[in-house]
Amino acid sequence: MSSSPLVSQTYSNRLSRLAGRWWRRQSPSRQDRFATIGPLVSVLLFLAAITAAFWYLRSEEIERSSGALHRDTEVAQQQIRLHLIENQEQLVRMAREVVTRDIDAEAFLAQAASFQVERPEVRLIAWVNGSRRVRALHDAQNPSAEGGDELAGPHPSLPRDGASTEVEETFMATRLGRQPVYSPAYRGRDGEWVFQIQVPLLDRGNFSGALLVEYSVEAMLRYLVPAEVTRRHAIAVLNGDQTLAGTVTPMPGRDRPAPALVYELPLTPAANGLVLKGQGYRTSIGLIGNTLFWMVVALSVLTLWMLLGTWRHVRRRTQIQNALVQETNFRRAMENSMLTGMRAMDMDGRVTYVNPAFCAMTGYTESELLNGKPPFPYWPPDRIEENSRLLQQELQGRSPAGGIEVKVMRKDGSVFDARMYVSPLIDPKGHQTGWMTSMTNITEAKRIRDQLSASHERFTTVLEGLEAAVSVLSVQQGELLFCNRSYRLWFGADAKGHSLLANTAPPTSGTDAEDPVDTLSGLPTQELTEAGGQTREVYVEALQMWFDVRGRYLQWTDGRLAHMIIATDITTRLQLEEQARQQEDRAQVASRLITMGEMASSVAHELNQPLTAITNYCNGMVSRVRAGSIGQEDLVAALQKTAKQAERAGQVIHRIRNFVKRSGPQRQSVRVQTIVDDALELASIELKRRKVALQNYVAQRLPELHVDPILIEQVLLNLLKNAAEAIDMAQMPASRRNIELRVVPRHTPEDGGAIEFSVTDMGPGMSEEALARLFEAFHSTKAEGMGIGLSLCRSIIESHQGRMKAQNLYNGSTVVGCRMTFTLPVDLSQRADVPNVPEVPDEAAASNPNAASS
Repeated sequence: MSSSPLVSQTYSNRLSRLAGRWWRRQSPSRQDRFATIGPLVSVLLFLAAITAAFWYLRSEEIERSSGALHRDTEVAQQQIRLHLIENQEQLVRMAREVVTRDIDAEAFLAQAASFQVERPEVRLIAWVNGSRRVRALHDAQNPSAEGGDELAGPHPSLPRDGASTEVEETFMATRLGRQPVYSPAYRGRDGEWVFQIQVPLLDRGNFSGALLVEYSVEAMLRYLVPAEVTRRHAIAVLNGDQTLAGTVTPMPGRDRPAPALVYELPLTPAANGLVLKGQGYRTSIGLIGNTLFWMVVALSVLTLWMLLGTWRHVRRRTQIQNALVQETNFRRAMENSMLTGMRAMDMDGRVTYVNPAFCAMTGYTESELLNGKPPFPYWPPDRIEENSRLLQQELQGRSPAGGIEVKVMRKDGSVFDARMYVSPLIDPKGHQTGWMTSMTNITEAKRIRDQLSASHERFTTVLEGLEAAVSVLSVQQGELLFCNRSYRLWFGADAKGHSLLANTAPPTSGTDAEDPVDTLSGLPTQELTEAGGQTREVYVEALQMWFDVRGRYLQWTDGRLAHMIIATDITTRLQLEEQARQQEDRAQVASRLITMGEMASSVAHELNQPLTAITNYCNGMVSRVRAGSIGQEDLVAALQKTAKQAERAGQVIHRIRNFVKRSGPQRQSVRVQTIVDDALELASIELKRRKVALQNYVAQRLPELHVDPILIEQVLLNLLKNAAEAIDMAQMPASRRNIELRVVPRHTPEDGGAIEFSVTDMGPGMSEEALARLFEAFHSTKAEGMGIGLSLCRSIIESHQGRMKAQNLYNGSTVVGCRMTFTLPVDLSQRADVPNVPEVPDEAAASNPNAASS
């Protein structure tokens, strides 16, 4: 026993000597490689051990969580199952009492109320006979619906013969099976998911009705699942893939995270497809997986990276040191030989380095500039404040990348322009130690640049910015001397476009350039350049464009005679003028046709009644004269009535003729009531024919309008006629065959005072697309319409500085009519008959006793 430790120590010493001898035989590079591999292997082994430990803990945690979820889900299922079985047994006893007539409807309602109070998940209890007639019903959500035989009408939770509902299908299954049946889940009256159990009433084996009990799925989870279960896990009831209710309500607008654990059980004894689903969420797995585990992984990776970095650093350290010495010497030689001045400053603005070029520019020696602080001696006295601001901007790192222009004063007092570029100085540790500034003398370059920029800007701004084509052509050589952007875009970069605009052929070359006489015209150059320009319109077929061309002769910069053309595109203007003229012609023709049609329709309907009366009077007088049964007084009375009807027909023709014959607007002061009365007389024919009633209200004490009354009457007549046609074409019932005309004063901050005319109908309204295009010319919602009536109406109103609009009227989301409104500007201060009388609001139209009906 005593020799065993000695043997093991001897063996260990031998291994140590062998390992040391093997290590010394390796080269230094191989030793470095082995020194790096050893820690790497240790880190990888440590990471593998930690991963295995985390995996084991995670598996054990999942197993514990899954077992707890299974137990809680089974407890919830058992509680619901026992409660449903108990309720079913109670319902079977109640059914037996109903069949044996131990209780009547009133007693049933009392038992149903007691049954519901003890079971809050029950929403409805009903007793229906074999023909689905309700004998008694207790509704927990609607106590007013509680009753008996008088509730035989349709009820959303009761079976209806022929209906394809879950309740009806369950009723049929109960009748056929003669045993309690649970219905599938369906949405109740308030949108909540419910299901029913229907217990049959069997009288001597015959089906005589059923007891219906409606359960709320959400209330069943709330009252039947134990609270300790819902605190630990989320319980939900599913119908297929659809969640009907759950113990956890998700936040609105947020996606609910997927549960880590799920366990499903059927909702017995319902057997209606409902599934009880338990969901578990692990809380500790995220902490372990996302924090501790990844921290270890990150530390391991960091350790590996540091080991590799150390190894590479050792290899390259010597190389970097040698390269640094060479780079430093090279940069110093370059800075001393360059013409750009270099200046270095620390973070406080003290000068720490200047190169010879900087000293040569300023005229100061290196000793005079080093360790200097602002204001520096090369700052001009009148720019000390500005240079101080620029220096602070430079020290704060806010200097622009393109450099800054400054004034620099030499030692002899002369000043020159310089551009400075600033970059930070970084030490080997990555910290900023100061700023390096490079300075270049830009005095001469700035002068030349400013002159060129000014000349170029003047030239390009004036010519390239024009929306007209500008071209200059040499008259003698036919060479295009200049063309701007618009010319190149339309005609390219050759002289063909210039010749096309000038309507001449390109001249042939070969003429002596020194001859001061134009070979084309034979006139001296001086007389041509002093002559005025010519203007004409030219159509270019290749481009299908019209141009307003202006040309003149001028002397080019080299002395040659040149011809300049400025061509402006006028195609759009001409097209718009032509379209406007054509559209105006079509509108005038259509307006005349519509007016003629309206006149013919009005005469046909209005003259029908007086002419019929005249015919009846004449026939009656002829018959009585032949029979000798009429006296002189009766004959005179009949003739007077006949004359009155003829006069009425003549007034109708005269009124329509006056309405049609006037064409040009003739504004005059007119009362609003007069315009409304004349328009209603014309509109009454159409309204009577279409059996549409009219209520109108005109506010009192309205000021007079300065308008063309015939045009305003035309607008009112068009709106009333359109409203009547909309009601008649939609075949609205008598209760909705009404039109309301209101005329009231309005005042808005934007438009000031105005008189508002509104025509409201109770028709079907219009679609949003029709409303958007209602006032477009030649757009109509009627099959036979020309689409210019409302367009002309709006033009008439806008010519009177008014506005016109249309809108649908809604009752909730249902369209119940349409309102057309237009306003005419007026001075409301003219209403001075009775002071301080308020205006009649819109709501007074329906109840105003002064409203007239046509």
